[in-house]
Amino acid sequence: MRIKPKRKTEKRKLITVIAVTVIVCAGILLLLQGLLMPKFMTDIKEGAMIQEYYPNAGNNDVIFISDCEVYENFSPITLWEDYGITSIIRGSSQQLIWQSYYLMEETFKYEAPKVIVFNVLEMKYNQPSDTGSSSQREAYNRMTLDGMKWSLPKINSIYASMTEEEKEKDGIWSYVFPILRYHDRWSEISAEDFKYLFSRDTVTDNGYLMQVGVNPVGDDYPVIPLADYKFGENAYYYLDKMVELCADHGTELVLIKAPSLSPIWYDQWDQQMEDYAAEHGLRYINFLDKIDEIGIDWNTDTYDQGLHLNVYGAEKLSAYFGKILSDDLRLEDHRNDPELSALWKEKCETYANRKETLEKENMSSVK
Repeated sequence: MRIKPKRKTEKRKLITVIAVTVIVCAGILLLLQGLLMPKFMTDIKEGAMIQEYYPNAGNNDVIFISDCEVYENFSPITLWEDYGITSIIRGSSQQLIWQSYYLMEETFKYEAPKVIVFNVLEMKYNQPSDTGSSSQREAYNRMTLDGMKWSLPKINSIYASMTEEEKEKDGIWSYVFPILRYHDRWSEISAEDFKYLFSRDTVTDNGYLMQVGVNPVGDDYPVIPLADYKFGENAYYYLDKMVELCADHGTELVLIKAPSLSPIWYDQWDQQMEDYAAEHGLRYINFLDKIDEIGIDWNTDTYDQGLHLNVYGAEKLSAYFGKILSDDLRLEDHRNDPELSALWKEKCETYANRKETLEKENMSSVK
């Protein structure tokens, strides 16, 4: 029996109504999700950093990947101004070694760096359970994972990072649909959430989070003996994967220990990294051993008593490391490249303006 034209029209109308309803509901859901997700513009800026890589991907000879010991201690702008080296930092708070590995894996989908720099303090964390309370771990996971674009590395990083509590609740679905995680933020909604609903400011300079305050080192940090100094199997598993990944892409992996006085970097840990680097033919630099050569003054070059460097210390460290990258690793000076020079001129101007603004704000707050 043939369907009458009228019935065909009614069927098409019904399908159209259903389709429109689904699209509208999905749009409303996405809008609410965007509104409820933290924006990290004025508070906890570390949560906005991972997503800032993508507009700057490509033509970076050096990629820094790690936690606050890189994104607060190294200045890509200084590397460019002094040596013409193009670089960017893929950093986030409490970034764990498996997250660093998957960020590294994802990076090769966007560009082919000549050098990847990894800070080895992350070796102290062998499992997600090593990093503190469950709420802290999930919050730190979000700062790294929410900002990544969807890809197989992101999915693998989520599965490697989820806490037991996360797995028992919504699992990966709370990352696919963050509204499941942030639906209770209604009471925290502020003008910032509306202001940055569709676009956000840039909080870093190619991944470097600038600090201009000065808070000198006071007393020495106590060296508390550990029951076991050996890094865990899982940490070594991902470090091995980094070595293999970089070798496959013809990229030199450089291991470093940033010059941060706390957490304590034990001699036993340092020896393990020296041995590992020698065994795998890697370059390992412990900048704690080179404080005097770098010229770091703990009275003026830290904003938090030696945990991290301020911009003045970061510029010194970057100038020192840049010479190694230029002389020993023979990275090219791109300052004669018209296209790159124009691009980095803008970055340098933004950096200088940010530095001037923060210094003025800091002076006002001190008075």
